[in-house]
Amino acid sequence: MNPLWITQVLAVLRLEMRKTFFSRRGFWIYLLALLPVVLFTGKSIVGMKFGRAADFGQDTNVFATVFQLFYLRLAIFFGCLGIFMNLFRGEVLDKSLHYYFLAPIRREVLLAGKFLAGALATCLIFTTSTILQMAGMYWQDGWQVFSDYLMNGNGFSHVAGYLGATVLACIGYGSIFLAAGVLFRNPLISAAVILVWESINSFLPSLLQKFSVIFYLKSLCPIQVVPEAGSFFAILSINTDPLPAWIAVPGLLLVSAAVLVAASFQVRRMEINYATE
Repeated sequence: MNPLWITQVLAVLRLEMRKTFFSRRGFWIYLLALLPVVLFTGKSIVGMKFGRAADFGQDTNVFATVFQLFYLRLAIFFGCLGIFMNLFRGEVLDKSLHYYFLAPIRREVLLAGKFLAGALATCLIFTTSTILQMAGMYWQDGWQVFSDYLMNGNGFSHVAGYLGATVLACIGYGSIFLAAGVLFRNPLISAAVILVWESINSFLPSLLQKFSVIFYLKSLCPIQVVPEAGSFFAILSINTDPLPAWIAVPGLLLVSAAVLVAASFQVRRMEINYATE
């Protein structure tokens, strides 16, 4: 890669990281990331205060359920929506994007710098939250039990799986929402369509399930969450075998790269007319 492009990407990265982390517009994303931390920590505090016996196996299943049904599908989804969609669309609404376009920088380089800033910000926020969630959930169980889980059980592979799923969720959803902010004047409509598609993934035929981000993320989760046998959701859902990690990880990365390439072609032709926004 051209050394000048690398320098420009890093310059954009520094500017965008500062705006992303300290933007008042994105303050709610921190609250969204911390919500499960507060809930899990509160559960442990209440359990210790009232002398309730800790059940490590049950805590592990509860964490897996909340992680897949809330954290991946809602918290990270909307967090990436708030950060990545504003990287271009927010600049248009603030009438500041033309400053970037007037600078001597290729638009593809600008897009790469913005995406890296969004990816680093979301990965840092949500992986930190994932670690704090585990600490809050297993606080009542005690360090001795948790260390035994890490050393003698599947602890390290489980932690790696949750962190890997978190990072890939930020990259996968981030690329889609960044492209939506570039391609559509009103990207919230496309975001609503994506949310519905991701939400009904378990009820789609096996082939269609593979055309979603959540399918690859579920494949990386150490514990698969399935509806209770005989329940309404169990009857409607279609169980598809998860992909092995060596397919799921590069598969999602390749899809994200393809989405960013498509967005880079569009950003070349992007014109700004603040009067119509």
